[in-house]
Amino acid sequence: MMDGFPASAPKPLAGNLPEGDVPEYDDTAIRFLEALWGEGFLSPGGPDEVRRVVADMDLAGRQVLDIGCGSGGITLFLARHYQPAGIVGFDVEQPVVDLAMKRAAEQGLADRARFVRDAPGPLPFADESFDVVFSKDALIHVADKEALFEDIYRVLRPGGRFAASDWMTSHDGEPSDAMRAYLAAEGLSFGMASARRYEAAMEKAGFTDVRTLNRNEWYREVARVELERLKGPLYGPVAEAVGADYVDKNIRTWSAMQTVLDSGEHCPTHLFGTRPDAHSMP
Repeated sequence: MMDGFPASAPKPLAGNLPEGDVPEYDDTAIRFLEALWGEGFLSPGGPDEVRRVVADMDLAGRQVLDIGCGSGGITLFLARHYQPAGIVGFDVEQPVVDLAMKRAAEQGLADRARFVRDAPGPLPFADESFDVVFSKDALIHVADKEALFEDIYRVLRPGGRFAASDWMTSHDGEPSDAMRAYLAAEGLSFGMASARRYEAAMEKAGFTDVRTLNRNEWYREVARVELERLKGPLYGPVAEAVGADYVDKNIRTWSAMQTVLDSGEHCPTHLFGTRPDAHSMP
């Protein structure tokens, strides 16, 4: 369960949220996060960070899956600016999917972007359904990285590409005391792992051209600014909307997160891979 909808937390994905559980991202949470990161964005960086993740990919005319789509901002951004043949946003929570569908209709993108909600577990799509699988800061909520990437590999077509951003740690094994304090402040069951484990899980699933890019240096400075905004100009209007206790808890969480960002133990990271086509397989 997410305690107080911590603003620093990426959105959940199939894996840890029990079916029928209280949604972590209700209207209050959505309004709070979007006040920080922009309409439809429930993780940091906005359109610029999405552009970086897909910078070397051609989505035009492709079938795309956005895992952990939240309230639809990224899915609709990709639909509008990258011209896929179709894009599916997937999430395990109904409130965010409902809002994403409403926004798709309002923006005239319902013919190109659709949204699917399903219970945690294997992705509810047929084998080899997509040319591209994308995710933004959602895979952290799936502890079993090996099963996760086997499933992503399954829904990709031969020659398909995977591109994501996720929250990782600098090492596997026991976290530091500072990381424990941060995780306790979040109140979430994060399935955090190192980039090394992600890479190994992808390679085991069959991906090739696997690579990662550590984004700690970028986010530790962005998070510092976000924290100052929460303490300063955003405090009043956000507290009026969601309550001062809510904002105060997130300030404490963000302060704990800043410590592990500064130490380098918390590593937002880009992750890429390819499902080889028949001609490139041994």
